[in-house]
Amino acid sequence: MLKRLKDQRGLTLIELLVVVVILGIIAAIAVPSVGGLIDNSKKDAHVANATQMISAAKLAMTSEKALQTQANHTDGLKISLRYLVKQGYIELPKDPDNGTYSMMADATDAKTLYGTSANDRGASYVVVTRNTTTNQYEYTVRLFNGTRGVRDGDNPVAEASLDRTQVK
Repeated sequence: MLKRLKDQRGLTLIELLVVVVILGIIAAIAVPSVGGLIDNSKKDAHVANATQMISAAKLAMTSEKALQTQANHTDGLKISLRYLVKQGYIELPKDPDNGTYSMMADATDAKTLYGTSANDRGASYVVVTRNTTTNQYEYTVRLFNGTRGVRDGDNPVAEASLDRTQVK
């Protein structure tokens, strides 16, 4: 007698359900990981922009002797992002959070002696001070877009401390 073989070319409904459940578990694990990677890359971009801003401030300090004199003041010199952009030391950095970095808008174009005021809380700037022991300039930066950026509360962050943990 001849035995008939069943046609077994397809998947059963249970096999399909198992595959869908496995794919769902993989997606549930992968999606939050990818979200974290995207957020970390945005934080790294904020830090890179802050580093670029410090480099522009260093260039300004080298180019303009008047800035060096002001930086010798005990409170230091605050150089705003607006000043650096207007003087051509830097192009306005692209905000990774799809916003715009805050720039002070004052009559002096924000090249002033450092001192925290209410206007500074939403601004982006570099503070340059001279270390009297080493006779070297030290740079701190605050880069803010209205939501988050490189800052320590309302204060700037030291150049040596720049990393993604400073993006708040």
